[in-house]
Amino acid sequence: MINIAMNSGAEIPALGFGVYLMTSDEVAEVLPRAIDAGYRHIDTANAYCNEGAGGKGVRESGIPREEFFITSKLFPQSYPYEQCGIDIDATLERLGMDYVDLLLFHQPYGDYVSGWRATGEAVRAGKERSIGLSQF
Repeated sequence: MINIAMNSGAEIPALGFGVYLMTSDEVAEVLPRAIDAGYRHIDTANAYCNEGAGGKGVRESGIPREEFFITSKLFPQSYPYEQCGIDIDATLERLGMDYVDLLLFHQPYGDYVSGWRATGEAVRAGKERSIGLSQF
């Protein structure tokens, strides 16, 4: 697979497996096949309500976590500074992971400026490796 260098120094696989509009049962069914086909970039979001199934699929694959690139997203309700840290921890809890490789702000609404500060703190704490924007 081709990787693209990010400004954080991380490399993101150019091809990712997105789980938007999938139920948790659908993710549980198809994610193992995607992993078997070579996908290592998994793209989910707290708003998709399937982060748990994605994390479980990665854990049950038998492939070390470090070989995956996990992207998740925060919805605008998570952007205020105080809520952002809580929701980052909730994402990690649902995924069953210590960190995500990329955490995106899902939409350009709400208080993403104060959320950006909280995500920077999460990077320094090792909870996420890179921060980004989606649909901005």
